[in-house]
Amino acid sequence: MKKVDGTNSGYICIKALEKGVNVIGITRGENTKFHHTEKLDEGEVLIAQFTENTSAVKIRGKAQIYTEFGEIVSGMEE
Repeated sequence: MKKVDGTNSGYICIKALEKGVNVIGITRGENTKFHHTEKLDEGEVLIAQFTENTSAVKIRGKAQIYTEFGEIVSGMEE
């Protein structure tokens, strides 16, 4: 990951495996809160970046998530 102003600026790629996958950006700092929401339909892809303002991403629904650490599938029962 490259550093931008002292923060990690890594990217993740999210591919929806069903209609209505929610991707929620969460702020960093003392008072964390939701700051951005996207809804993806099946097959849609979102590329997101961690920034000075975004420290986490919450994903609801079935999706493939690609990161520099590997691939994760959300919303699937094990």
